[in-house]
Amino acid sequence: MGSRAPELSSEIDKLRVQLLNNVQVLTDCLRVEEEISHREILTRIENIILGIVTSLSKDEAPVLALPNRSSWANVSFDSAIGLQMSSGSSVSTIRSDCPSSVTKFAQILKILSVIYRLVQSNSYATKRDIYYNNTQLFGSQTTVDSIVDDISCMLKVPRRSLHVLATSKGLIAGDLRYMEEDGTRIDCHSSSAAVAVSSNISGIRNIVSSAKFVMIVEKDATFQRLLDDDFCTKLCPCIIITGKGVPDVNSRLMVRKLWDTLHIPIFALVDADPHGIEIMCIYKYGSVAMSFEAHSLTVPSVMWLGLLPSDLQRLRVPEDALIPLTKRDESKLSSLLKRPYLTSQPDWQKEMELMQQTRVKAEIQSLAAIAPDFLTSIYLPNKLRYGGWV
Repeated sequence: MGSRAPELSSEIDKLRVQLLNNVQVLTDCLRVEEEISHREILTRIENIILGIVTSLSKDEAPVLALPNRSSWANVSFDSAIGLQMSSGSSVSTIRSDCPSSVTKFAQILKILSVIYRLVQSNSYATKRDIYYNNTQLFGSQTTVDSIVDDISCMLKVPRRSLHVLATSKGLIAGDLRYMEEDGTRIDCHSSSAAVAVSSNISGIRNIVSSAKFVMIVEKDATFQRLLDDDFCTKLCPCIIITGKGVPDVNSRLMVRKLWDTLHIPIFALVDADPHGIEIMCIYKYGSVAMSFEAHSLTVPSVMWLGLLPSDLQRLRVPEDALIPLTKRDESKLSSLLKRPYLTSQPDWQKEMELMQQTRVKAEIQSLAAIAPDFLTSIYLPNKLRYGGWV
């Protein structure tokens, strides 16, 4: 299969040239904000506490204002960045004298105090550490996760600068070597098993790779199949990564880090269903909830490699491998088609409209109905050889 590598690379190389022509423009738009100093972060926290103390001194109930992270009304779209929080976004007020919000007020103050100590001492903690710091107050891990993001948004500080780490769920494999912040050398090619995505992406350095492209894989099952088939070396040097469904922030940061460092094409391999399309859109354009960190999380150059709705017809995937769209699927598809970024992606629109018309969806595994090894032996090599992405 080694002889196929140059042939496979030609269309990918053409794509890379196109992307590199846009890199300078994108880099100017996406100038990542300078690392905020420890002193500045501490000052911003102190100003919030000062506001609370001032309110108390006036015999007024303290109130915290959090930008609303769940509203599309607070988000604007820029094709070079993706979904980003608008400067005049609406806020939710968390009152200390209101029974429905007093607990959240206390939770925010507690986590602010933890972050203050972490930044001051230049040490790190995981979100899980914070939860176990006071399980009775927080009640659940998801509460801590959400409040850390709220605080990051409120302080206008990237979460990694708050010294709070999250355990990664993503996996990565292929032609990639790098060094973690603590000096650990990672070789993603040296073992048959994948490597867990780092919990501290900003600390990664000395990235070395001769990969021709990165492929985001929606599902862990498909990712493992590619590993088993030695996809990363048989076809041509490449990197594969999965966030195991809806990606966590670390998986998204890693994809962005690879793009910033290597400037090679990034493809998405997702199910031909509304859920898979939405996951791909999160990598490419970001999410409403994390729009305040769009500059470091989105990769607008991501291309849709498959599974395309048009592939189902073109390849004559057997009918018994297709699944009818549910009412929920149809609703999700309609919602996606109304998203602001779809106007800049007419080819994606066509594919989604085709799904609407045929009213069927399919998982990547449906290709096995044509032949057991169809995905790795025929589908992906041909897609990459002939430029079958949109």
